[in-house]
Parts: sequence; structure tokens; C-alpha cells
Amino acid sequence: MILKRWLVGDPLKTAQAAHERLSKRLALAVFSSDALSSVAYATEEILLVLVPASLAFAHFSIPISVMIVLLLGILTLSYSQIIFEYPEGGGAYIVSRSNLGVWPGLTAAASLMIDYVLTVAVSVAAGIAAITSAIPGLFPYRTILGIMAILIVLLVNLRGVRESGKVFAVPTYLFIGAILVMLGVGFGQLLFGQLVPVAPQTLAAQTAVESVSLFLLLRAFSSGCTALTGVEVISNGVSAFRHPESKNAAGTMGMMALVLGTLFLGISTMAYHLGVVPKDDETVVSQVARAIFGEGALYYLVQGSTMMILILAANSAFAGFPRLASLLARDGYMPHQMAMMGDRLVFSNGIMILGVFSCFLIAAFGGDTHALIPLYAVGVFLSFTLSQAGMVRRWLTKGGPHWKEKLAVNGIGALTTAIATVIIASTKFSHGAWIVIVLIPVLIMMFRGIHSHYKAVADQITLDRRGQRPPMPRRNIVIIPISGVNRAVVRAVDYARSRPGEVRAVFVETTPEDTARTEMQWAQWGCGVNLVVLPSPYRSILGSILDYVEEILEKEPDTWVTVVLPEILPARWWQNILHNQRALLLKASLLFKDRVILTDVPFHLTR
Repeated sequence: MILKRWLVGDPLKTAQAAHERLSKRLALAVFSSDALSSVAYATEEILLVLVPASLAFAHFSIPISVMIVLLLGILTLSYSQIIFEYPEGGGAYIVSRSNLGVWPGLTAAASLMIDYVLTVAVSVAAGIAAITSAIPGLFPYRTILGIMAILIVLLVNLRGVRESGKVFAVPTYLFIGAILVMLGVGFGQLLFGQLVPVAPQTLAAQTAVESVSLFLLLRAFSSGCTALTGVEVISNGVSAFRHPESKNAAGTMGMMALVLGTLFLGISTMAYHLGVVPKDDETVVSQVARAIFGEGALYYLVQGSTMMILILAANSAFAGFPRLASLLARDGYMPHQMAMMGDRLVFSNGIMILGVFSCFLIAAFGGDTHALIPLYAVGVFLSFTLSQAGMVRRWLTKGGPHWKEKLAVNGIGALTTAIATVIIASTKFSHGAWIVIVLIPVLIMMFRGIHSHYKAVADQITLDRRGQRPPMPRRNIVIIPISGVNRAVVRAVDYARSRPGEVRAVFVETTPEDTARTEMQWAQWGCGVNLVVLPSPYRSILGSILDYVEEILEKEPDTWVTVVLPEILPARWWQNILHNQRALLLKASLLFKDRVILTDVPFHLTR
């Protein structure tokens, strides 16, 4: 407990929840780090598709980047409308479920949950790649470094939303500043003819050896769309903003889109003019920074801030995943524990689960960003499409002021994201996207299974509407399984005699000598309680007691059976292995029997 308080902090009262809300400055760091950090690898993913075909195709990275920025603008406008329409938090799950139905809502939720896990894994892997580009000696340890980074982010998030915002604000704004300085200096060098390309020849001077195919361009576009992941996180977390929540959330989303578009387009343009091509051991951003700043302090500032923002970008998922899980739990599609807030007013269970699955992905894929990227973006663009389609349905049925203009915005958003979803799914299918496409229906089936269970539970435990009380058993038989007569047994007998009902002690005979000795001691210490001796030719103590309980339940269907277990608890944990676990086995065997009540009477040893 002391360690937990040191790591996580003291508990917060429920009344303090309002004071844990975020300003726009902190919210940009908490909710936008994923989207902003994607500029560190989105350009590289475009070039990884174009350059292997021909270096001359690299110039297509500019129009592709422009198309992605235009799509970002459409998404920003669309989600801003969702924020004002759903001020309590309107992520893809809520919007889809309320307007399109349960199945589309669960599809959006499954897509987002997969994307959140991938966000953590990809962001951390890319962050480690940034630092190994500057310090190549760390490259063999990228998997261990990635897992350690996830655990650090997990721990910070367990400390609370506002505290995590304070921790992540400095790296986020440092990254924005460092990249803007890099781009400013780079464009200045380009303007005055001082920019020296990385390659011996400029890409513009090279000729293509083959014509570019539409499929190649679509693949490059789908890879670059990773820059748009995380855009929806703000709409999920509107309730975390200070008053007025919707206005602050929409303003933060607009600022995020402006910064994201500027950085992404700037890096793509600078990479093209420098002739940068992807390398296994160095990122595109590292090559751009090295070409502009050389090996000086500013280069390491760019790499260090990029590493921090990429690792901390996982924070967006740690903010979004637990909130989504809590909404699903509230509706009965996830375990109810996911809806419970922890000591620090955060959804601790969701945070822990996200951390575990993300560490598994890092380990499974060896911390390789390029191996994880093909799985990325399919789920999030499917959720984009469903949320926008849900808003189209909402405007058509609800109407309201300026509903036609709002319908047009969300309609364009639904159409463009649907096209992008098809492109991403088809071009990345054989590269790993099929895994996500298979996982989505698996998760949906899991949600439905959980919901069916909770519905069955409710049907069985809900009181009848007509006010009829369930029939109550008329008597209670208390049995005390004993293996001998000692202080622990006498203590259990005293407790059993204090309760109403017929009390019986039950002893399983293994040898006549033990039975005779026990009967003599019981006559002295049993306080008049009846002792039932069960013969057991095969020395099956547990089986004999279970058979006896079953016999009572069968003969007397209107009777409770209370089993009082005397249990000796050693003073040291390791001493448990020196005692048999008969009480534990009995509890495990009797727990699921109807009309059987288990009562444990512990006897604590002092040494």
C-alpha cells in the first residue's frame, strides 16, 4: 500500500473531480499528442511505398500530403459538430449506437479499441526508433526500451488526468517548437539556396523507369493516413474539459488540426527537397534535422523531443481507451469493473488492460514500427465513417437550425472517410490489415457475449414486478467439517452455536483409532453438538463431505445448508505450504452449489 501511494499518489475524493478537469493548454497535450506525434512517421510511410518503385516517384508525396491535410480539415469540421451535439462525450461508439443501432455502434467500438492498442505500440516503437537513430548502440534493445516506456506512461496516467497533463505538456510543446524551428530554418535555407540535398542528385532530375500506377498512389495515401489517427480522441473526452466543455473541446481540436497540418505538410515538403529516402536505421525526420542542423545541439533537440512526443503520444490512447471501455461497461458490453474509477479519479482497470496488450504487441513485433504500421488506421477510419454516417442520420431525423449545412459537412466527412477506409483496407490487406479485419468481428462477438450474460443475470435476480417475494427455505442446517478436535474447531463450534439452525459436526473416518480418539475428545469439548461420522473406505475426505451435503440438499429441498469451515491461518505467508489446503478445496467445491452458504472461521497463529 505504501508503494502504491508513492507511485500513484494519495486517493482523491469524488468531490474533487471538477478540479481535475483540463484547460485547453493541458488538454492539447493530453488528447492531441497521438495526432501530433504521427507527423514523425507519416511522411516516412508514404516514401516507403513510393521510393522502392522509383526515386522519381517521391515528388508524389507532396500532393498526397496535401490530400491528407484536406481530409484532416473535413474531419475537424465534422467532429466539431459532434462535440457540440454530444457535450457529454460523443465518440464513434455513442454516435453510431444512438443513430445507427447497436451493431454499428459495437463495430465502431471494436475498431477504436484495436486502434487505441495499436496507437500505444506504434507511438512507442516510433519513439524508440527516433532515439536509436541518434544513438545506434541502443538499437538491439528497442523491445525492452519500448516496454519500459509503456510502463512509465501507464504509471503517470494512473496518477490522474490533470497530473498526466502537466507531465506531458512540456514535451508536447517542446516538440512543436523544435519542429517549427527546424522547418523555419529549412525553408530559409531553401529560399536563399543554402539547402544541401542528402542525395547526390536531386530527385527532380531523375527520370522514372516506369509509369506510376494508381494502386501505388493509393497505397502511399493509405500509409500516410496514419497522420490522422487520434483525431477522434477529443470528441470522446469532452467531459474532461473545463466549462464550457464543448467550446473548449472544439477550440482544442481546431488548434490541433492547424498544428498537425502545418507540421506534416512541412516535413513532407522538406523531405522531398532534401531528397531524403527511408533507411532501416535512421528515420526521415532524423535525416531532415541532420541535413538542416548538422550534428549540433539543435539536431539532438529535435530527436529528443520527437522521442518524447512519440512515447508520450501513447497518452492519447490511455485517455481514450479507458473512457470508451467505461461507456461500453455502462451499457453492459464490457465487464462492469471497467466503469469504476480508481483512487485517482481515472478508470484504472482500462489503463492497466491497455498497458498489458500494448506491451504484448511491442514484444510480438520486436518493437518494429514498420511491422506495426500496416495494422494501423483501418480501425480508426472505419470508426470515422460510422460516426459521420451516424451524424448524417441524426440531421435527417432531428433537423434543427442550419441542419442542411451540418448535414453537408458530415455527409462529405462520411463519404471521404468511407473511400479512405476502402483504400486502406484493400491496399494494406495482405500486409497485415487482415488481422484487424478479423479481430473486429471477434471483439463484437465478445461484446455481445458479455451483454447476454449480464442480461441473463438481470432476468434471474430481478424481483418480480408483481411484488411476489422469492420463496425462502424454512430451516437451516449448519455443518462443521472437522479433522480432529482443537482450538480452531472449538472456535468454529462456538460461532455455529450462536447462529439459528441445527448444528452438526462432520468427521470423515479414515482409521478406527482416529475416530475413537475424536469421539472421546468431542464428548468433552463438543458442547453437546451432534457428531456425524462418515465412513470412507478409500480415505476420500473431500468426496465424503460433498456427498453428505448433496444428500441433505436432495432430501430437504426447502433447507439451507451452512458449512462453517474452521481454518488455521499461519503467521507467515510461507508457512501455508506446510499445511494442507482442505478448507480451500472445500470452499472451491461448495461455492457453486445452490442453497449452500459458506462461512469461514479463521484461527490466527501468532508464530
